Amino acid sequence: MENDVTHSDVLIIGAGPTGLVLALWLTKLGVAVEQRTELIRFTDEGGGITASLHGPNAHGEDCEASFFAGCDDARSLVGETLGTGVEGGTYRQVFYVADVEAAGRSIDGELHADLDEADFLAVFPLAGDCRARLIGTVRDERADRADTLRFEDVSRRAIDHLKVDVNRVNWFSTYRVHHRVTRHFRNGRAFLLGDAAHIHSPAGGQGMNTGIGDAINLAWKLAAALSDRAPDSLLDTYETERIGFAGRLVATTDRVFSLATAEGRIADIVRTRIVPVIFPKIVAFEAVRDHIFLTISQITLNYRGSALSVGAAGHVRGGDRLPWLRKEDAHNFVSLSKMVWQIDVWCCEAGAREMVRRSPCRSAGIFWTAKHEAAGLARDALYLLRPDAYVALADPSGTPEAVDRYFTGRGLARGPMSERARDATR
Repeated sequence: MENDVTHSDVLIIGAGPTGLVLALWLTKLGVAVEQRTELIRFTDEGGGITASLHGPNAHGEDCEASFFAGCDDARSLVGETLGTGVEGGTYRQVFYVADVEAAGRSIDGELHADLDEADFLAVFPLAGDCRARLIGTVRDERADRADTLRFEDVSRRAIDHLKVDVNRVNWFSTYRVHHRVTRHFRNGRAFLLGDAAHIHSPAGGQGMNTGIGDAINLAWKLAAALSDRAPDSLLDTYETERIGFAGRLVATTDRVFSLATAEGRIADIVRTRIVPVIFPKIVAFEAVRDHIFLTISQITLNYRGSALSVGAAGHVRGGDRLPWLRKEDAHNFVSLSKMVWQIDVWCCEAGAREMVRRSPCRSAGIFWTAKHEAAGLARDALYLLRPDAYVALADPSGTPEAVDRYFTGRGLARGPMSERARDATR
């Protein structure tokens, strides 16, 4: 019986190209990215951070900063220095990753996974003809010599089963995977993000997305604090909003990976007989596919329990991600390219213009349509959006005073009206 699980319409972008794109954007914004620079130590002086760095030219350098973000790996020096502690463990299996040029049935631009009694294997398509990334596990005595393993040493069983004919190996590496979450994402003026805060199995491909989510959540809060537009308590919400999601993510990926790699007769039957039969039938339902997409894309992530989340209007509550709506040849996320506070009001023209005129934020008054109702938005309601596009305040009354109360109650300073908002009132 075929044990190959295939899913199309998956867009895969590696961490390397993504990092290059982000670095180019930072360069355009005037931020220099210093490669091959190692952190040696740092101390929190109370009023700021002092860090010792070792650059590519073998010379040391001390620098000072108001805040410090540790985005290093699972062996995070920042986390170790902060003493935040971690909860979790390390999988027994050794993973390998290989970028290959290959041919065969599974080199077709789609994602494939082999749920065999032997080693687990996933085939991810890469840009270019006949290129793929193989991610698999190594068990038995081979796992004891992971540092010296070569591609020729890994099991051929799963590779042959997926009909992958490897012609050339461009890159090969082995590593162990942890499932851990740090107990605290903040300590004084230092923060932990990405792998330094949480690390888990590659199941679901959530690692990089979660790290970027951490960065977006923290970035706008740091910007507000550094410009004296927010109290220190705003920075505390970074941990409260992200640590719960990280814990749930690690637990979920741990369960999925444990099922895919479990040993024993019962596990083999479930993995090789039941899953290949049931899974294709389940994903045949559009509702199931939509749920999988929303989960993997992290669109369902919300901050409803946060101190920054208030109110409900329609089916949208404070802390929810703003629903996406297409408007003719555009969509309502166009204005969100700028990370600023914004107000969306879905009402008649007069109401929209009045709200924009009195708004302390960048604002958009949009005419109400049936699409807005279907998306869960309420007519004449006010939705105050955080700089990261999550709903901070959902107010069914649609009054500017609700925005005043929100900012004042949290000690947040309101910025000047944007040029777009001023133009809308003319």
